[in-house]
Amino acid sequence: MPEEKPELMTVKETAEYLRIPLPTVYYLVQRGQLPAIQIGGRWRIKRSLLDRDVLKNEGSGQPTVLVVDDDAQLQTIFKQFLKKAGFGRIVVGSGAEAISFAEKQRFDLVFLDLQLPDIPGDEVYGRLKEIHPDLPIVIITGYPDSEILSKILMKGPVTVIKKPIELEQLNRTVKQLGHKGMEMPV
Repeated sequence: MPEEKPELMTVKETAEYLRIPLPTVYYLVQRGQLPAIQIGGRWRIKRSLLDRDVLKNEGSGQPTVLVVDDDAQLQTIFKQFLKKAGFGRIVVGSGAEAISFAEKQRFDLVFLDLQLPDIPGDEVYGRLKEIHPDLPIVIITGYPDSEILSKILMKGPVTVIKKPIELEQLNRTVKQLGHKGMEMPV
């Protein structure tokens, strides 16, 4: 008989369950991005809420976006924009985390920075496309003529947004890819 999974998981169990590094789980819990409660000074993560809210089950009706960028300021811009535009969102700071999430769930759209602390952007792009070949990936970069971007362009056409990113530009890109953007003040 399969072992019954506990409803309240420790941070370590959550890291294993999500297949992401332990420090990332602490980071997400402290930022309020994982459904956690504190019991006796220790964090516990509710599995049912994790499955429902974080590992979005198909058919939630809300498009889900993965943002891969290690710049905290940019992460904040994306979170605010995507929330206002009505997207489910997971924001990570490394290629390994991006690949880990993509292995567990489908995304409607990915924003991928090319300069990541662990894996070059073109390799992350390649892995994401292996996992979900039809996944729309928008490249965000401060280096539009970089070798990494050239490698990606050899694989086919791609949407590129240059940094610094503006909300208007994000909104246009999301709409061009067939999603509802947010209402911009006139």
